Amino acid sequence: MAFTFDLAQTDHLLTTTRAVRKRLDLTRPVPRELIEDCIRIAVQGPAGGNVQMWRWLVVDDPEKKAGIAELYRRAYEPYIERQRQAVVEAGRRDANAIMSSSDHLAEVLHEVPAMLIPCYIGAPSPDLTQGALAGLYGSVLPAVWSFMLAARSRGLGTAWTTLHLAYEREAAELLGIPEHVAQVAMTPVAYYTGDDFKPASRLPVEKVTYYNGWKQR
Repeated sequence: MAFTFDLAQTDHLLTTTRAVRKRLDLTRPVPRELIEDCIRIAVQGPAGGNVQMWRWLVVDDPEKKAGIAELYRRAYEPYIERQRQAVVEAGRRDANAIMSSSDHLAEVLHEVPAMLIPCYIGAPSPDLTQGALAGLYGSVLPAVWSFMLAARSRGLGTAWTTLHLAYEREAAELLGIPEHVAQVAMTPVAYYTGDDFKPASRLPVEKVTYYNGWKQR
């Protein structure tokens, strides 16, 4: 007998796993065992050739969290000014909400119970082809998304960020990461407050889906 999923529940999880920046509970510790449960699911994600070169660095030491948060904020300032201008020029109605959410995370990042930095053994060389680079990150990103889904189902909020990578070497020194290991991203991990997440506003599928040729329906 074929196994069938509860599609309503599955679709709800997939469409309501949001980037959580403001609604992170900064006062409630997240057990390491719970994070490892999420990683246990994450590593089931596809990995090219089953080489399993990802590694998962959890940061819950206060001083090290503060150090990563400082690097993040250092990169955040010039980035957010460009973003503010871009969303205003684009006429985004949600511009204020986006900026406020981003600002809040930057301010409180050092207070989150834990940070997760997914890494890849074998730092990409500058001369990698686009296909090779896509293959490398294609062995990590699905696993990170699986981690986020597993976290959401357990009451944990996450948010994909990459700003600290502007200072990747400094972060590596702080955390003892070898030179041949690449950091891919960083996500805060914390229980979220409230549970009224809903699907985000997105372009209609008909506008972004083509058949057999660019912009062909």
